[in-house]
Parts: sequence; structure tokens; C-alpha cells
Amino acid sequence: MKPALRALRIGRVLLRYRLDDLADATPAERWLRLARPFVPGAPKDIAALPRGARLRLALQELGPIFVKFGQILSTRRDIIPEDIAVELALLQDQVAPFDGDTARKLVEAALARPVTEAFASFDTAPLASASIAQVHAATMDDGREVVVKVLRPDIEKQIAADVSLLKWIAGIVDRTHPNADKIRPREVVAEVENTLAAELDLQREAANASVLRRNWTGSPDLYVPEPVWSHTAQRAMTMERVRGIPSDDIAALDAAGIDRKALAAKGVRVFYQQVFRDNFFHADAHAGNIWVDPDPARKSDPRFIALDFGIVGQLSSEDQYYLAENFMAIFQRDYRRIAELHVQAGWMPSHIRIDELEAAARAVCEPYFTRPLSEISLAEVLVKLFRTAQRHELTLQPQLILLQKTLLNIEGVGRQLDPQIDIWAVAKPVLEKILVERYSPQRLLGEFRKRLPEMVTHAPDMPQLLHAWLQQQVHGKHELAMRSRDVREVAQQLAGMQRRIVSVILGVGLLVIAAVLYALEAGGPHLFGAPVSAWIAGLGGVWALLAAWPGRK
Repeated sequence: MKPALRALRIGRVLLRYRLDDLADATPAERWLRLARPFVPGAPKDIAALPRGARLRLALQELGPIFVKFGQILSTRRDIIPEDIAVELALLQDQVAPFDGDTARKLVEAALARPVTEAFASFDTAPLASASIAQVHAATMDDGREVVVKVLRPDIEKQIAADVSLLKWIAGIVDRTHPNADKIRPREVVAEVENTLAAELDLQREAANASVLRRNWTGSPDLYVPEPVWSHTAQRAMTMERVRGIPSDDIAALDAAGIDRKALAAKGVRVFYQQVFRDNFFHADAHAGNIWVDPDPARKSDPRFIALDFGIVGQLSSEDQYYLAENFMAIFQRDYRRIAELHVQAGWMPSHIRIDELEAAARAVCEPYFTRPLSEISLAEVLVKLFRTAQRHELTLQPQLILLQKTLLNIEGVGRQLDPQIDIWAVAKPVLEKILVERYSPQRLLGEFRKRLPEMVTHAPDMPQLLHAWLQQQVHGKHELAMRSRDVREVAQQLAGMQRRIVSVILGVGLLVIAAVLYALEAGGPHLFGAPVSAWIAGLGGVWALLAAWPGRK
């Protein structure tokens, strides 16, 4: 009953914000339009807003989980219209806080001890409140200032219920929407579910912070606060308290005398180092999570402070290599290389014509190169390349989507700090240096040394394995296991042909039975002068033959 009531409320909110146009050309369109007169409309100033703004306001009204859903959906610019993505990106986690005493009890339950024992002081008034957790200030017994992040009460149940509802809605969209194959609603909801599951484990977030801190220890470019492991659990996390200026507060940065040009260039460099040097990048790097150190001694050489480590990204070594090479090919305007890399990486099927893909890449990139380099967004180029490639059967991996979103955020922060920043001039030498170091003989030798114990361990087995393989070849007993996508497609086609053959045999058999029953004038009720049994057999035969018709599943 509760899911039905929740679904009704969602429908009511969507109608009130006149979002029924999002269901155009679907079976749901008619019913939503019939229900419109019974739902009070939004004020004129809201009704006049574009659809993206109305959707954003509707999600805010539906509650924190839908706000989070909107934030995640805003990163999927490959599947949603640009105007909606831009509006959803404005969603903020400014949610009404829950009671401070409740927060204290939750912290005590998570840490299995009273807060008076765990901390010298604990402020029940929250510093910040978000859709999944809220943050409280505290002091350790040794005088260190810390913040305690605690999950909202019953947030797991709320998320499970709302995710279940989103899956149900995604199923309807998948079955009814004409562009479901492009929207991929089930995949979007699965991505939301995975992201939320990661954010519900604060111990995992602390581990992310620990790794990122280790990668940037002693760096003048980025500071990561230290997690306090003795006071961290799955539902509560304690971390060093830091103070800084939000990276989008330009007035405060100027008042503090921060060199914004140097800061913007550092932001770009830090991103590429995280991705290609460390293979561990902060994937929620919007202005609210990226602060600037206000230390007066760092005015000319400022550094960033990272916050909120619930979402981090990693790439496989193959994706890392192909992505870096793609960036370099874009820098060099080598469109043939871009096309070849997309196929070599396995992002696109091997049957795609390279020359067609090259022409498509050229059509995307060349208009950008007519602009001054300071106006070119590498993130925008990458987004449009991926969208173009999708029309050529691109299979885009979730980690690449996350990287794309992060790159958009970083470039956005950089442009806010320095509108004239030349992203390409900053990124290219950093990427070139990282690639040289990554694939240098010294690095390869280091990787060989790392794997040497494994090779030595398996070395004694090699003669026996080689002998067994040669025996198989001599006696013709060697079995070849093929797992390629093409083979799977052939197998599916053969299975389909088998099903059609069975349907044809069944259909012909039923038609023969129908003819026999009619000729023998079988007993029982009659319809239009023929036995009902003959009609049933005949219709069954026709249905089976239609099911076997090419193009039907």
C-alpha cells in the first residue's frame, strides 16, 4: 500500500510542476493529461520556468533521496538533454537537519560508547546537513578539533523503498518510452543504487580519504583531512576539522588575496595527476567539496582542500592508457588515431568503419579549434565525442561517465577562478610528463620486479603445462574456448533459428490437425459450420507461424 501511495504522491508532484511533457509519445501521456485538471497547478512564476528548472524543484519537493537521484542523473549528460542536466547540476544537499539529540544517540550506537567517553565535547547543533548524513563539530581528548559525520536515522530503509520505486518506474519507462534504448532507465537506476550504497558506508568513505591523503602527503597543491579510525564505523565517521574558503566564493578569495590564476591551473593539474598518476580521483569535485586554504602564507601558492570522499573513481590500466592516448590525440587533432583508439579499447565493435568514425570525430572537434584555446573545454569535446560514438554503437563504461562528470566539474571550477585559463596549455604538459614516466623503462622494470615472486612461484609448473598442451595438439584433443561477442551473437542467432523452426513445425502440425478435424466433421460445438476444435487448432497453427516470421521475437 505504501509504495502505491508514494507513487501517487510522485505523480501528483510531477503533474503540479507540469512535467507530464516528459512523458510525451508514451502510453502514460494520455492518463497524465486526463489527471491534470484534478491537480492544482504551480504558481505562474514556476509554470513559466523551463522544464529542467521545474524538474529540479519537483525533486526538491519529493525529498532528499530524489535530490540525490537528480544530482547523480545530472552527471549522465550522455543520456539526458543538456538543458535538464544543467539544471539538475544546481541541486544542493541543503536538507533540513534532524534532531541533535538523535544524532548523538546514533553516534553512540555506531561507536558503541557514550559521546562523553569518546569526545571531550560534542556539539548537537549540526554544522551542515545533507540528504544522507549530517555533520557535527567535536573535540578529542587531546584537544584536536574534529567533525563527526553521521547517517540519517532509518536512511537505509528510505533509500531501499525509494530505489525499489525507481526500479518500478524504470521498468515502465523501459517498456513504454520510444527512446528507452537511449535513456536506459534500468541502467541509470542501477548506477544510482550503487552510488547510494557506497555513500551509506562511512567507513568506506574514510578509507577513500585515507588513500587520497596518502597520495598527496606533503603536497603544496592539495590537502586531505585525516580520518580518525578509532572513532569511525559504518554509520559514523570522525575526521580532522579543516577550515577554508569554498572555491566558488570569488569575493572571499579576492579578499584573502588568493592568486586565482595559479589556483585554477593547480586544479587542472591535480585532476590529471589523480587520474593518470595515482589512478584514484575524487569524483564529486564540485565547489562545495573543494575549498581553498586561507593561510596568508599561501596567497601566491594556494592549495585546495578536499572534502566528502563518498564517491571516488578508478580506471583499469587499459582504460587509463586508451583515455590518455585519446586526450593526446585530441591535443594533436589526430582524428584517425581517436577512431582507432575507440575500437582498440573495445569501447566500439570491431566491425565499425574507421573512416566513418574518423569523419564523425573530425566533425565534432574541428568547430572547437576555430575558437581561442582559452575558450575550448576539453570536457565538452569529450562529451560530444562520446555522444557521437554512441550513434556508432559505443559501449560506454560507468567509470568513464564518472570521469567525464568530474572533468566537467574541474573545468567549471577552473573557469570560475580564472575565466581566461587555457585548459589545454595546462593539461598537455602534465599529461605528457605522466605518460613518459608511466611507460618509462624504469617503471616497467619496477612492475617486473613486483611480479617476479609470482613468476618464480609458477615457474616449476611450466614444463608440465607445456608438455600437457603439446600432447593435446598431437592427439587432436585441444579444446578452444571462445568468448567473443561475435560468437555469442552467432549462438543467439542459431538459438533463434531453432525456435523459429520449432514454431513452423508446430504451426504446420496444428493446421494439419485442424484440416483433419474439419474433414472428419469432429463432434462437439460448431462455429460457422466448422468444429470449434478445428478452429482452435487452426488459430494455434496460424499463431505459431506468425511467431516464426523473421523479425519477430
